[in-house]
Amino acid sequence: MTGRALAPSGFLQIGAQRIEYLFAPPQSADAPMIVLLHEGLGCAALWGDFPSQLRQAAGAGVFAYSRAGYGASSPVNLPRPLTYMHDEALSILPQLLDAIDFKRGILVGHSDGASIATIYAGGRADHRVRGVCLIAPHFFVEDVSIAAIAQAKQAYETTDMKTRLARWHSDPENAFRGWNDAWLNPAFRSWDISEYLAHIRVPMQIIQGSDDQYGTLRQIDIAQAECYCPVDAEILQGVKHAPHREAAEKTVGLIADFYNRIFIFHENGAEAQGQ
Repeated sequence: MTGRALAPSGFLQIGAQRIEYLFAPPQSADAPMIVLLHEGLGCAALWGDFPSQLRQAAGAGVFAYSRAGYGASSPVNLPRPLTYMHDEALSILPQLLDAIDFKRGILVGHSDGASIATIYAGGRADHRVRGVCLIAPHFFVEDVSIAAIAQAKQAYETTDMKTRLARWHSDPENAFRGWNDAWLNPAFRSWDISEYLAHIRVPMQIIQGSDDQYGTLRQIDIAQAECYCPVDAEILQGVKHAPHREAAEKTVGLIADFYNRIFIFHENGAEAQGQ
């Protein structure tokens, strides 16, 4: 199966995992692809119409998938290892990009997905990835993160949250516990992926809400301190942890501009210089 032959929705077999995906095809056959990596309780469908909006604004193909344990993808064994984001970035994601015939494009990750994109971009020298956009990323664990995730656990156990998650996940217990139990494990407090930042060699965009309940602007500070690559930080006032839902139009515009700077300005400029 090649990226250009992907159906609008379906499943990929990645090792032992059956992975659900949604695909908005590019406006032209040779356009790059944007790969979306969802948050800790997300899935392909939870991006809503964001992929189609991004496709319309950028002209790229937009591919979203549900990691194992989420959406309609295969469940995972619990408890998840505390290295689950490293495992996803360095083992599963490379296989998935090959399976969709990813030629060139950018990774756009939200929350856990942004951490996975960071590990991938800093841990593998993949010339196909020309940029990374990180929405509300986590590079290290903060007290506010743990507090918000503990509140989510209380809500899951005392409200109809499980029923609401069942709209999006075939096994909401697997999805929730896999994420929540890992983050609330005391050993997870030492989780830190900032070492990967110095190894990223492509432009980086960070989009974060000023009122993000899961992380502070210290996440941007560490990226700007550690990265050698260009870092374009955008702070959206009055926005919490999900800019792509709370300020969708603004977020789409920022990512489309970032994409265009890479694939229209830089690539066309390089081609012109080579003539």
